[in-house]
Amino acid sequence: MLGRCVVTGGAGFIGSNLSRALLCEGCDVTVVDNLSTGKELNLADMTKDLKFVKGDVRDRDQMERLFRGVEIVFHQAALASVARSVENPWESNDHNINGTLSVLLAARAAGVQRVVYAASSSAYGNTETLPKVESMQAIPLSPYAITKYVGELYCQVFFQVYGLETVALRYFNVFGPRQDPHSEYAAVIPRFIQALQRGDPPVVYGDGEQTRDFTYVENAVAANIRAAMAPTSAAAGKVFNVGCGQRISLNDLLGELQKVMGVAISPVHAPARAGDVRDSLADITLARENLGYEPRVEFLEGLRRTVAWFVTTAATAAS
Repeated sequence: MLGRCVVTGGAGFIGSNLSRALLCEGCDVTVVDNLSTGKELNLADMTKDLKFVKGDVRDRDQMERLFRGVEIVFHQAALASVARSVENPWESNDHNINGTLSVLLAARAAGVQRVVYAASSSAYGNTETLPKVESMQAIPLSPYAITKYVGELYCQVFFQVYGLETVALRYFNVFGPRQDPHSEYAAVIPRFIQALQRGDPPVVYGDGEQTRDFTYVENAVAANIRAAMAPTSAAAGKVFNVGCGQRISLNDLLGELQKVMGVAISPVHAPARAGDVRDSLADITLARENLGYEPRVEFLEGLRRTVAWFVTTAATAAS
């Protein structure tokens, strides 16, 4: 039993799915989100069961007040997107590095037991060796990747120097229900689904042969809960990959989506984007051994569930 928890960025895609799972675990959940990218609509079915606070993780005094008496902080808040960070590195730095440092300082001051940090597989960059193993050197290719990696380092230092237990989870391309397709910085799966729903040609950046270890959101949520409950000796101060250990090219992803949705629309290709990683595949051995993590939902099943959610949402909005 995890007791009292705070989910920063809890109105966002992963954060709202995590908050829902924590409630199912019987936790007392507080969500804090500045709603810059998160949406209260993502929490609409939970408003009676959790506490929502509109706030910014960079406000250390507010975070310290919220964290008093809390056992676990799940730090999901971030300004996501490689492309956005390339356009505005200062903004990404401010939200992701200063925000994470603020959360860690507030957690230490409030006596929080553990902080579980949403890190990113983008830290690996274009290392030629696959799969990616946590012991590899980080070679971030974008301002976003740098900010998420610096957050990891801060987490490790706060455990080593201050004794605040931290666990960093390197997400590999998480997808699923409530992922926003509308932003110009939207992730590839919701963008593809929305284009196919509209009958528009999906846009593929580059040749489409780049590969990703797409990870259904339920797997990322399970990893967070495992990370919060794992023994100190197994988890504290460490970094873990969270993926499925399988990869697929964007071209093949589009083909699978077309099968699931029953459409056949050829894509258009645009130039490759700066900062994008070519290939990504997670070695999840360490998470299996230390956290007891095991992917619950395989890629194709996750894709089917995601499409079903988007179709249902579109039908509801039209009615």
